[in-house]
Amino acid sequence: MTETLNARLAEGDDAALAECFRTHGSLVRSYLRRFVAPQEIEDLQQIVFAEVWRSRHRFDPARSLPAWLLGIAHNRAVDHLRVRTLRTVPLDVVADPAGADGRTHGDGMAERDQVQRALAKLPAPQREAIELAYYGELTQREIAERLSVPLGTVKARTARGLRRLSNILAPVAA
Repeated sequence: MTETLNARLAEGDDAALAECFRTHGSLVRSYLRRFVAPQEIEDLQQIVFAEVWRSRHRFDPARSLPAWLLGIAHNRAVDHLRVRTLRTVPLDVVADPAGADGRTHGDGMAERDQVQRALAKLPAPQREAIELAYYGELTQREIAERLSVPLGTVKARTARGLRRLSNILAPVAA
């Protein structure tokens, strides 16, 4: 079913967007709750799903839809916060930030990319449990309810997935 939804969304099926909203809307709302005031969540969620629709051609159906959605949600939340907190500050007041040459930011982006590639190598059940825990910030009990599997299954998938992830990333760290 998930693979079908992913493919339908990437192909531009209007009904897939509605199904995506029904299936993953609460995950996006839960994630946005970390960034914005409660009265702003619904509006920002609509912005996220509008962006999902506009960006559907960039979505790879073989990848995790929840992780892609949360990436978009994160970007829109950051944009929202920037607009709200944007103020003009005289340049002479601002000190040079650490890593101003871009290395710090670039290194962080490279690490995130390595983790995303490593996650893609995991079996789907393990990847999904880890993504919901880390990107969706769901508890293991919430993940079990969302996936309709026993709590012990979620714990095992997460532990095995993290072990595999560690082994995949080990050569990179060495």
